[in-house]
Amino acid sequence: MSRDVSRRFDAGGSPEARRRFDQIFERHHQDVIRYCVRRLGASDGPDAAAEVFVVAWRRLDQIPDGESAKAWLLGVAYRIVSNEYRGRARRGRLVGRLSHMRGDDSSQVEVVGSIGGVVTVLESLRPLDQEVLRMVAWDELSRSEIAEILGISENAVDQRLFRARARLRDRLSRSDALTVEEMDA
Repeated sequence: MSRDVSRRFDAGGSPEARRRFDQIFERHHQDVIRYCVRRLGASDGPDAAAEVFVVAWRRLDQIPDGESAKAWLLGVAYRIVSNEYRGRARRGRLVGRLSHMRGDDSSQVEVVGSIGGVVTVLESLRPLDQEVLRMVAWDELSRSEIAEILGISENAVDQRLFRARARLRDRLSRSDALTVEEMDA
């Protein structure tokens, strides 16, 4: 699958550039796919990962060497996933407005519980809180990798993690009596 991946892109570029892209793809494509699928699901995640590598091909000269390439790629993935979240939110608001105009009462009450409940509580946090917690728990990224991806200092990562964990802990402790709708208020 990964052999000569750059053939899918414009045939432009030197043979060295194609080789470098192939090496970067071979080394990091699984990490990028996992990152995107964990955040967007199996239907949209692979498309987002493909978009990451389109950006990588276009900006090949900006990708750092070594392990820093992974953080660079995940930084691109972070921005692509964020764009998708914003698009989903816009679509959700539109659907809400349309169903309200039709008189539908589509606001179903979900009781928080089990792993799905934890994910629901996680998704009720601010997007940046969600992201920093996912980077630590799902992607097992180091503070320095998170700092590089988000473009902030390691101290700022520590502060964001501390605050995000506190907010998650608070929401989880209140979740037994709350519904998803009440948490959004």
